Amino acid sequence: MDFISLGIGDPDLATPDLIINALVEEVRIPENHNYPASMGEEEFREVVAKWYKVRFNVELDLKDEITNVIGGKEGVANIARAFINPGDIVLCPNPGYPVYENGATKLCDAEPYPMPLIKENKFLPDLEAINTKILKKAKMMYLNYPNNPTGAIAPKEFLKKVADYAEDYNFFIVYDNPYSEFTFDEYIAPTILQVDQNHVEINSASKMFNMTGFRCGWIAGNKEIIQGVRKVKSQIDSGSPKFIQKAVMKGLSEYKSEEKPEIVKKTVRVYEKRMDILIKRLNDMGWKTEKPQATFYVWTQIPKKFSEKSSMNFVKKLIEVGVVVTPGTGFGQYGEGYVRFALTQPEEKIKEALERIKLILD
Repeated sequence: MDFISLGIGDPDLATPDLIINALVEEVRIPENHNYPASMGEEEFREVVAKWYKVRFNVELDLKDEITNVIGGKEGVANIARAFINPGDIVLCPNPGYPVYENGATKLCDAEPYPMPLIKENKFLPDLEAINTKILKKAKMMYLNYPNNPTGAIAPKEFLKKVADYAEDYNFFIVYDNPYSEFTFDEYIAPTILQVDQNHVEINSASKMFNMTGFRCGWIAGNKEIIQGVRKVKSQIDSGSPKFIQKAVMKGLSEYKSEEKPEIVKKTVRVYEKRMDILIKRLNDMGWKTEKPQATFYVWTQIPKKFSEKSSMNFVKKLIEVGVVVTPGTGFGQYGEGYVRFALTQPEEKIKEALERIKLILD
């Protein structure tokens, strides 16, 4: 069968030419073939620091407060390697990126505590609903906005509230921010480092510059946390290749203000157009769906006529007509009743997928 996959969040658009050209140039330089430093080249960390200053007006010390990671996923996991011990409690959003609970928490023999993200709370965790005993035991919290899978955003006021909780109960926050540049209608997603630099943020070139396969990102923030991650990584890897770090530097250097550069705007426009097509057509078919303010995901409850079925069973119905989406339960128990569309197909493929979906809804 000819499947149309709207499941995985892997951009189908090409990496911008100026980054590819820089990569080709840098890969021809013999010195760039040697082992890199696992913390990242000094010039890479310098450019990342400049990006935070230009984009968010956040001052960071490249020596102590930034480290390279081989993509954000690796960073999510290795922070836990550095700080999480057997029996520790880690606060994890649910639905959420599965690595928070699995690759990070459970593989460190720790206990994930799910923080429900529900529509009634705008898909923000209800901090008051977390048992005080749990908060006192918690070592770390994962937080991710703009959010995967829901597309939700978090205002600075909420981030301040979470930071205050972290101070009161003595845990630290890992703010996973790979969709910071995928925002619509002039909205600029904040970094938690604008609110409180006692925590850390993870970001990467994967979504920003359509470089998922290049595996290059960074962790920034609290120097004690950065030091711990560096110690772990020094025994595991040697960082992203130098020529890839330098290609990413070229992309980050396009930022001249808090406004996104054209190479990023161009990508976001493509995904927003796809999103508008998908959401309008779903609503026209009677599948009520709201447009998020960020990410290239659409998180929506399964149609009422199928509400007695699980999200997995509904996804199986779509597979029968050759359309693949992700069941909400793939992101945790509180994702039940939802599915996630990833807009990583050309417009014509999305339109064809919608015609196939109509067959199921009819």
